[in-house]
Amino acid sequence: MTPHTTEPAATAAAAGSDTGPAAAPRVTFAHTLRAEWIKFRSLRSSWYTLACLLGVGLGITFLSMSSAGTQYTDATAEERQDWDPTSLSLTTYIVAQLIIGVLGTLVVTSEYATGLMRTSLAATPRRHRLLAAKLVVATAVAVVAGQALMFAAFLIGQALLRGQDVPSAGLGDPGVLSAVAGGGLYLAAIALLAAGLGTLMRATAGALTTLVGIIFLVPGLAGLFPAWLEGLLDFWPTAGAAAVLATVPDPDYPHPWLNLGGMCLGVAAVLAVAFVVFRRRDV
Repeated sequence: MTPHTTEPAATAAAAGSDTGPAAAPRVTFAHTLRAEWIKFRSLRSSWYTLACLLGVGLGITFLSMSSAGTQYTDATAEERQDWDPTSLSLTTYIVAQLIIGVLGTLVVTSEYATGLMRTSLAATPRRHRLLAAKLVVATAVAVVAGQALMFAAFLIGQALLRGQDVPSAGLGDPGVLSAVAGGGLYLAAIALLAAGLGTLMRATAGALTTLVGIIFLVPGLAGLFPAWLEGLLDFWPTAGAAAVLATVPDPDYPHPWLNLGGMCLGVAAVLAVAFVVFRRRDV
């Protein structure tokens, strides 16, 4: 006669099957985020890129602002009305956006180059969670680095202008703080755009080439565009979106924060496509 399993014993067996040693640990988004941060800070290329961002960015600021006073001295009375010391000290963003683009790209493409992406996907099968964690790390680092560069460039630039006895600006002046902070947000958006391109292309060279085309080539060839495409430049990097770094109003871009917001929506669209492609392909 086969013995019947009592109800308490069956319940205990079922509980043991869920909580026994064979049960896989639950991986949360916090775990994935911590792992991505460890990967980021353990790469020497990450720190080299950040050092290059600050070193080159501030070096350009020092070189360009050391003789900026002559522009004001040689300017006419009408040209002096458009004198914008804040914008002058923040022009380093032109080169900084390329360097921070490298940083955003490497957050994703470095794992494709080394083959580590397969290991990351094995540890985090939910691909949207893995990519989201990478983007959060990229955003946090880019915001901190971008703001640090913009504030340092502004302070150094204004100190150099004061030494040349020409009008300078302070953080308390109208529009200055928003321009400096907007520059940091602009750089963070560029880093996210680069991360999205890196996800789509899985190669650092391809992503950076596309980024260079977006921020330099397209605005440079704007005169060749048909009339119905000219409005697109209002929300384009280094065009309408970059107008947020100025304190003197630009008649071509009277609402710079709306332009920057439009650029951010475009970056969000690229990231949305990146999420879809990342989830559907093999690796």
